[in-house]
Amino acid sequence: MAIYLPGTVDEEQIALDELTPREIVAELDKHVVGQKDAKRAVAIALRNRMRRQKLPPELAEEVIPKNIIMIGPTGVGKTEIARRLAKLANSPFLKVEASKFTEVGYVGRDVESMIRDLVEIAIEMVREEKLEDVSDKAELNAEERLLDILLPPVVPPRPDTAQAGFVLEGTTSSGDSQSRTREKLRQQLREGKLDERMVEIDVRERNFPSFEIISNQGAEEMDVNIKDMLPNIFGQRTKKRKMKVNEALEYLIQEEEQRLIDMDQVTRTAIDRVEDSGIIFLDEIDKIAGRESGHGPDVSREGVQRDILPIVEGTTVNTRYGMVRTDHILFVAAGAFHVSKPSDLIPELQGRFPIRVELKSLTMEDFIRILTEPKSSLVKQYTALLETEGVKLEFTKDSLDEIARFAFRVNEGTENIGARRLHTIMERVLDDISFDAPDKKGEHIKIDADYVRHMLADIVKDQDLSRYIL
Repeated sequence: MAIYLPGTVDEEQIALDELTPREIVAELDKHVVGQKDAKRAVAIALRNRMRRQKLPPELAEEVIPKNIIMIGPTGVGKTEIARRLAKLANSPFLKVEASKFTEVGYVGRDVESMIRDLVEIAIEMVREEKLEDVSDKAELNAEERLLDILLPPVVPPRPDTAQAGFVLEGTTSSGDSQSRTREKLRQQLREGKLDERMVEIDVRERNFPSFEIISNQGAEEMDVNIKDMLPNIFGQRTKKRKMKVNEALEYLIQEEEQRLIDMDQVTRTAIDRVEDSGIIFLDEIDKIAGRESGHGPDVSREGVQRDILPIVEGTTVNTRYGMVRTDHILFVAAGAFHVSKPSDLIPELQGRFPIRVELKSLTMEDFIRILTEPKSSLVKQYTALLETEGVKLEFTKDSLDEIARFAFRVNEGTENIGARRLHTIMERVLDDISFDAPDKKGEHIKIDADYVRHMLADIVKDQDLSRYIL
């Protein structure tokens, strides 16, 4: 089955299974600057997933994904590469911090909750796709229901009257008249002429008593969702509510969409998608690396690793939608590994991440490319934001060089936070312009190197101040 990437105005849709690793890297290059090694690793992993789907079922079952560890400082593109890869593959994607989990028996989230969260994401993803398929039909159905409220149908003559040979005069013409009136109303409804008119419709009550059940493993452990059961136990209550026609149409469309979507099928598709193409980005893996000290906050680090191990190597997790196997979910772990090393992870977990790639710190040239090259680069973002106020913003080449130089220097002198430093610098440079933009409608503002130096000079000069502001 060919999966098609979401197309844009200037791009034709490409079948995902036709993308070579080189083309996958080219797609990632549109959003992430540099880091060729990491891009190559994830491109091969994605291509292997496509290859696996073409194998005979018996062999495909044996081919496990080659999980990846990305090693590199913050802000160099680790998360962005994984996120863009998932978007490219149209796969359920979850980013989760390893440090939020605790060993079983401690207060905190258990590791199986990441699979439950991934299933929820997949269900919402499939549901959105199904909504697109039924949206036109739902709109037509909602329109018919609203027209029935605006113009109630004529009651047909009683059968016993017709059998006796009596036919009411004008019945046919009355029906034609009703039909014409209905079509006129439909036209007015579509043109928005009835939007402010008030109608009364039946809406479902949702004010069930709120309550929570607290257990040591969290609410997500519950096999039965009581909130979903309540309407079935007590029946779905409705009440009359007056609203404007346009609001009523929106409500009825949503109701029809829910009615047309088969949630059982959505759930089955979502679970299949999670099991075959799910991606989990396990961030801050270095925070749970390290040997036990026997006391203090480190007490459950190795325990968390041991809990994560069965999820990564393949197990079955119980969710409220059924059992989910994790054998073929791709795990991408990432960490800065400033204090610890990948070899500090327990050997069993190391063995489940056979591919390791190191991401390099960003250079000044990288910063310049980040400002201009990606599809949604910072320069394009700020230019578009200020255009909404009627202000035309233009960055000269030397201004971008200066911003990149400042970002590189501050990263070297203080903490290295990678490309995120550019956000701070850009906000500081455009501080006055952003504040005064509503009063400068129609103006053309050029940002040059002198303006950048003027806005940043005092802060960069004072090392202590730059630590707080930049």
